[in-house]
Formats: sequence, structure tokens, C-alpha cells
Amino acid sequence: MVRRVLANVGRGLAMGAADVVPGVSGGTVALLLGIYDRLVGQIAHLSAAAAAALRGRLRSAFAMALRAEWAFLVALVAGIGIAILALVEVVRLLIDEQPVGLSAAFFGLVAVTVVTTRSQVGRWRVGLAGIFVTVGVAVFLLLGVRAGSVADPGAVVIVGAGALAICAMILPGISGAFVLLLLGLYDPITKAVSDRDVGTVVLFGVGAVLGLGLFSRLLQRLLERWRDAVIAALMGLMAGSLRVLWPWPVGDPDAEGFGNAALGAPPASELAVAVIAAVAAGAVAVALYRMGTRQASS
Repeated sequence: MVRRVLANVGRGLAMGAADVVPGVSGGTVALLLGIYDRLVGQIAHLSAAAAAALRGRLRSAFAMALRAEWAFLVALVAGIGIAILALVEVVRLLIDEQPVGLSAAFFGLVAVTVVTTRSQVGRWRVGLAGIFVTVGVAVFLLLGVRAGSVADPGAVVIVGAGALAICAMILPGISGAFVLLLLGLYDPITKAVSDRDVGTVVLFGVGAVLGLGLFSRLLQRLLERWRDAVIAALMGLMAGSLRVLWPWPVGDPDAEGFGNAALGAPPASELAVAVIAAVAAGAVAVALYRMGTRQASS
């Protein structure tokens, strides 16, 4: 039991670390580890229990809540929370000082995840390939748009940002952190977490709970009815998101590595470091995938 709890905390740590980085999603790591369907199902189950409670069906809501996999969820959330609190300042520092190596590492991780996720599709058909390509191209183009930073966001904006970001966090390929970048809210939100600004964090959390409750149930139904198509779309999301992880953007000298999706050519002086970082991260991704596959089969 203790070993299982620690394993789930470790999965949460990996998901939380990914969620802090713009362009990488905790959902990507969940998919890589083989717990994605289970996680979405549990979130949807709890959101249904909450909906029942809001309608006054307290006994039914309580019974549904008791059936949730609390040991799995609490350990996972604990790991995610620990990783975000411990790493948010470190990642902000690395984004400023080592943008090429960091973005190259996560580029390698996401690229390998796209390849390994292919095995989750029962049988590839032309239609599924079309979904993969269409979603990938659409995301690639969408991520070329970025808003300027918002200096002092209001309460409604912070709640809305929480709802959108949490939806992105459970979708492989769409990073909650990058959604905040698109909205111009990455700096104020991560600064609030780093400074322990409780008011802003609570508002963001309220939005996250609302967004998670609504979106998880929709995603679960889609996975149940059209799983192969959903997985192909998720692969497209991840493939398209590689644009924002390209280590050498152009056009803004202050946005090297992250936050600028204008693609540039790699300078020879940085190419070796980027390739090593990408290959090393890809090897870690393969190891995580194999570990998740073994645990799922057992």
C-alpha cells in the first residue's frame, strides 16, 4: 500500500513539473504513464458527485464520493502540488537562464510521447490520420498567437484563467502554462504562486475546480464513445504544441526558448546542447512509458 501511494505521488510530481513549463501538459505525462483514462474517469466521477450535491441529492452524492479512488487521487494531487510549489521559481529561473536546454528537453519528451501514444489507437484508418493531421496543423497555427502580459488582472479574469488553464492541463499537448502565456497571465499567476499570494491563488483555484468539473465529464464521454478518434486528436495536440517548445524562436530577444512561437534556425554553438537535452529527455520518456505499460498490464 505504501509503495503504491509513493508511486502515485511520484506520478503527481512528474505531472506537476510538466505543468509548470509553458508548452508541456501534465496530461502528456499522465498519458505517458498510462493513467490518463483512469485520471479523467475519477475527475468526472467526483464532478458528478458534486453536481448531485448541488441539486440537493446529498445521500447519493456521498455514496458516489465514497466510491472514488481517494488513495490514488490524494497521492497524485499531493505530488502535483508539491512539484508546483517547489519548482515554479526554479522553472522561472531556468526559462530565463537556460531556455534552449530546457525547451529542447521538453521538446524531446513530447515528441517521444506522440510516438508512444500511437500504440493506444486500436486500428489506424485514413479518418484517424486526418484527425491527427488537422488538429496538429490547427494547434501549430494557433500557438503562433500570443498576447502581451496583463499587469493587474481582475478577479473575474483570474477565475476564467483558472478554468481554461485546468482544461488545458488535463489535455496532452495543450499546456496550462502556455494558455496563461496566450492570455498574458503567466507572469502574474506564477508570481502569485511564488509570492504565496493566497487571494490570487484561491481565485485561480475556484476557476480550476469549475473548469475541471465541467470539462472532465465531457472528455470522459468522448473517450468512452470515440476513444480512437480522441487519442488521434490528442496526438495532434501534442504534435502541434512542439512549435512552442522549439528552442530557437525569432523576433523577440527576451523570449528565447519560451513564449515566442516564431521559428528560427538553430545556431551551431547551441545545437549540441539542445540535441543532448532532447535525446536524454526522450530516453526518460521511453523509460516512463515502459514503466507505465508494465504497471497497467499487472
